[in-house]
Amino acid sequence: MRAFCFISFRPLLYAFVVLVSCALRLEANPEYQRFIVKNSGRPVNCAYCHAHPDGPEGTAPGQIGRLTAAEQERLGRARASFEPGGKVDSPILNEFGNHIINSIGKKKFLELRLAPEQLAQALPKDSDLDHDGILDLHEYLDGTHPLIASDGRPWLLFKHNFKRDLPQVFLALMATLAGLYGWRHVLQGFSAATQLKDDENDEPAE
Repeated sequence: MRAFCFISFRPLLYAFVVLVSCALRLEANPEYQRFIVKNSGRPVNCAYCHAHPDGPEGTAPGQIGRLTAAEQERLGRARASFEPGGKVDSPILNEFGNHIINSIGKKKFLELRLAPEQLAQALPKDSDLDHDGILDLHEYLDGTHPLIASDGRPWLLFKHNFKRDLPQVFLALMATLAGLYGWRHVLQGFSAATQLKDDENDEPAE
């Protein structure tokens, strides 16, 4: 009887394993990674959106096999957040990955797998998670990391940093000019004093 039950449930067990495996693969969404690499020419790994650079599958920190019961619960809520604004906090996603799901919803995200280039248009137009002056949608198209402030187009980073630091640059310039002006007067005074001493030495003795 036991052998019969095991044989009867074996196909169901296999089906369950296949479904779980498929579900885990869907979490990775490699279509977006392939688009970034092809569009920007820059290599990126799963850490662009995920908590672990090797993606969600596995037993390392940030992967599904390592999640605690509380993290499993958070993951379940994130998977069920099909509409925008669900306050997603998936333990297998990083801040950018959670931001995407919060902004457009899981349903829209899965739909865009067929046209990953359209994700840039779907992202908020004012979103800049790393505050480097480059919008997240542009970072996605450029293949630069939206969570690393030092990773971006050099010219855009330079303009942003220069604009941000302009008051300090102005103050430093004024201090330099003031210093040069002060040194000029010091040198002029020293020169005048030296000339006066020379003149006194040149006067004939009575």
